[in-house]
Amino acid sequence: MAINAVLLAVIIMLGLSLSRVHVVLSLLIGALAGGLLAGLGITDTLEAFQEGIRNGAQIALSYALLGAFAVAIAHSGLPQSLAGAVIKRIDAAGTSGMIKYMLFAGLITMSCFSQNLIPIHIAFIPLLVPPLLLAFNRMQIDRRLIACLITFGLVTTYMFIPYGFGDIYLNQIMLKNVGEAGIDVANISVVTAMAIPALGMLIGLLIAVFISYRKPREYQQVAIDKEARDAVVEGDALSKTAAGAQSQSKLKTLVALAAIVTAFVVQLYTDSLLLGSMFGFGVFMATGVVKWRDADGVFNDGIKLMAMIGFIMITAQGFAEVMKATEQIQPLVDGAASLFAGNKAMAAFIMLLIGLIVTMGIGSSFSTIPILAAIYVPLCISLGFSPLATVAIIGTAGALGDAGSPASDSTLGPTSGLNIDGQHDHIKDSVVPTFLHYNIPLLVFGWIAAMVL
Repeated sequence: MAINAVLLAVIIMLGLSLSRVHVVLSLLIGALAGGLLAGLGITDTLEAFQEGIRNGAQIALSYALLGAFAVAIAHSGLPQSLAGAVIKRIDAAGTSGMIKYMLFAGLITMSCFSQNLIPIHIAFIPLLVPPLLLAFNRMQIDRRLIACLITFGLVTTYMFIPYGFGDIYLNQIMLKNVGEAGIDVANISVVTAMAIPALGMLIGLLIAVFISYRKPREYQQVAIDKEARDAVVEGDALSKTAAGAQSQSKLKTLVALAAIVTAFVVQLYTDSLLLGSMFGFGVFMATGVVKWRDADGVFNDGIKLMAMIGFIMITAQGFAEVMKATEQIQPLVDGAASLFAGNKAMAAFIMLLIGLIVTMGIGSSFSTIPILAAIYVPLCISLGFSPLATVAIIGTAGALGDAGSPASDSTLGPTSGLNIDGQHDHIKDSVVPTFLHYNIPLLVFGWIAAMVL
């Protein structure tokens, strides 16, 4: 019996990704292998791949503009001022339990806002976290907990709230691909579909805060921690004594807040993250916070910040298009359906588990969805899952593995801030804790959602 071309393509893509071959190359090689095995030929395979890339161009452009917006916010000094204000509050109040939990709440809030309200993704971490390390050390806070706090905000918000990156994940990628695969998504509420899986993420967070990492953990006081702290305190523009500097910094802060509000409102009323980011960046330029002579450099830095994510996502769209062109999705679905023999509970668990493996290899939930949707939607229809349950399965399968993947921004981001002094190991202190506290609850609650929706 000949192997299914779609199955072979996914196995090759996943195997190469897990072997640390770059994800873009893994997706391209997997797509070529699948297309050639299906008899498409090299020309037709590349044409299908390029068609998929064209479909992902808007998403990539949205990411590029978001990157420019993120760099402009950093350019305004707002994140540094926030870090300086937090450190001064800690210095004044000491190391009480209340301050510690307020700090936790602030980190979660900032990481949530970075996905939706102030969509700057992980750009806030290297600006905000290193100056706080001295405070974490003084309070003997386990940095594994900090990694869990940040990752919770990075993942849960985009998989549950349909604004900012959540709009890209839930609407522009998931619902779009689910609709193209054969389900009417016009009346589906993504918030309803993803509420139960998001509850699983919350339970994982509570376990990390109150059980797993409750005990104190000692770290060395390294000179670089003090330097990072002093830099934001001394450079906290909101507290400068010079009247001119204080006035200028307050203006930049107000402009940054106005740009954030503008971006959010435009996105809300136009349903376009692209326009929201563009208008937000325009506010910075119009007010002179980002000067015309610097605009080109800021924009380029923003593109560099998000370019890799954009490339991976549009390549995944090309991969998915080749899989559709092979016309071997339906035979794969039929074979899987007969294997499950109508057992929806087992089918839901296996689909979620495959999503975990694929996302762990790729490192991007956003790139996983186009691959999974093409296969899962017909399978869910054949097994009798409701449209809402189908969306919950695919949305959860895509998000599974983002927390806990060595190649994911959701783990690389926290490590970039927490390991500035060499005391936080990426695998042991970011990857393993976030994998255990989020993937296991997400797998369980995603399965529950599939069964009850």
